[in-house]
Amino acid sequence: MLDINEIQKILPHRYPFLLVDKILEFKEDFIVGLKNVTINEPFFVGHFPRQPIMPGVLMVEAMAQVGGILLLKEANAEAKIVYFMAIDQVKFRKPVVPGDQLIIKLHVLKKKGRVCKMHGEIFVEDKLVAEADLLATIAD
Repeated sequence: MLDINEIQKILPHRYPFLLVDKILEFKEDFIVGLKNVTINEPFFVGHFPRQPIMPGVLMVEAMAQVGGILLLKEANAEAKIVYFMAIDQVKFRKPVVPGDQLIIKLHVLKKKGRVCKMHGEIFVEDKLVAEADLLATIAD
């Protein structure tokens, strides 16, 4: 398990763009992250004022950040960065609102050199709310 201080040692992201609060599980080809969604998120000011919904693109970014932690932590690559090359098969199944807790799971599907394909899923209360396939590379 990694707390926010350990996450910040791995990822270059900072507020308001750091979208991972904690890593709950970490294995060689699997990771589970957590994101608490609060009304204080800056994107809720405009998305949407009367019915706040977390933008889908930010859910995909949260998946990408958890995947980045998996790749960087596994490779002991603190001086490296992860670039995402492709995002495919994205599906949003249910709106995410303030008070939700995102459980973000990523499985490695294939690795070749510095390139990795992962499948990500986001759950709220055991219900799948979003999923996507992500292709990423580790760079210097």
